[in-house]
Amino acid sequence: MTSSRVLITGASSGIGQATARLFAARGCRVFGTSRHSHADQRGVEMLRLDVRSDASVAECVSAVVRRAGGIDVLVNNAGVEYLGIAEETPLGDAQAVFDTNVFGVVRMIDAVLPHLREQRHGRIVNVGSAAAWVGEPGESFYAASKRALAGYTEALRHEVWPLGIHVSLVEPGAFKTNILAAQPATPGKTIADYDTVRRAVIHTLQQSLQRGGDPLMVARVILRVAQTPAPRRRYAVGAEARWLPFASVLLPQRWFDLLVRRGFGLAKDAGAETT
Repeated sequence: MTSSRVLITGASSGIGQATARLFAARGCRVFGTSRHSHADQRGVEMLRLDVRSDASVAECVSAVVRRAGGIDVLVNNAGVEYLGIAEETPLGDAQAVFDTNVFGVVRMIDAVLPHLREQRHGRIVNVGSAAAWVGEPGESFYAASKRALAGYTEALRHEVWPLGIHVSLVEPGAFKTNILAAQPATPGKTIADYDTVRRAVIHTLQQSLQRGGDPLMVARVILRVAQTPAPRRRYAVGAEARWLPFASVLLPQRWFDLLVRRGFGLAKDAGAETT
């Protein structure tokens, strides 16, 4: 592991920064990326990258290969949150979420895979979200993008496995990051019928992130995925991330719906539940 060359997107703060520093502390040569300029930090060589740009992705990957001679581990951590009621969300904003959270990952993988295929080994770790398991109110397009990322990751995993390349998905719950501060501007158009829902879900999500765990917990899981000989397809990190998949499958639908609505402060006026 000490000789591994690691590329981590979205490494200027939060989970990405913790992951980059942890890999560097293990003796890896680590390249972190950000959309803005950042000085190298704690053994992490920082590069500017916008995952929404084909040219930026190609330039970044070429720079890493030129400097390090190749890439052994790619961690796709860059992503955006989006708080917004589905009907209030402009289509362009929804597309922008997918362009970062899904197609940004695809751009990175398409740029790195030729190098991994040539050397017949490598690891790809995509950072998803527990939101992929439940359509959380107030973040419909964020949850949809993370569910799309999960499906893409699982298909890719099978396609590249015969080539000696392992692909896994790490799905954190709520952790203390600045993801809400970095989200796109909330749409200006609002619909009065959703005022109660909007206030409840925004308050719930803000409180959840404030009480969230240390991003280092996620970084340790990502490191373990990169080190283990046969990594699993999905790794849940955090209490809610571990029980949500089981609850969504094992509970009757109306119970699970009620659980979600109560969790977001929406169940007080619920007169009827789905069957």
